[in-house]
Amino acid sequence: MGEGQTVHLADDDEDDRMLIKDALEEANANVKVVEAEDGKELLKNVKDSDDLSNTVVMVDMNMPKMNGIEAIKEIRSEPELAALPTVMLSTSDNPDLKNKALAAGADDFFVKPSSFRVLLEIVNKILFKFLKRS
Repeated sequence: MGEGQTVHLADDDEDDRMLIKDALEEANANVKVVEAEDGKELLKNVKDSDDLSNTVVMVDMNMPKMNGIEAIKEIRSEPELAALPTVMLSTSDNPDLKNKALAAGADDFFVKPSSFRVLLEIVNKILFKFLKRS
């Protein structure tokens, strides 16, 4: 299992992207990670994808050009993308932010952890929930 699985990852912090990508690859060596630095690049990458059938989007909240909530709203507004699973990641544990993300259409919300071990646990939850990785 795990063939053909893709994660579209958007985060303006290169170090965070690297850590999340490392965790994704440790959780599932076959996952393809498509990186973006902001919501606009994320949308371009998603729209340019040939197959979104086994894909999840992980998006940071605070990014330049288009933030995570704006990106999720844009994904939800496009009929061919509306059902794409999206997960919001944020350094903030503010319940209002979580509620805004979920109201915008995020399927889940996670606070970025301070340890790689906890990040790996979060990534495993996301892969299992949205990509049916066992």
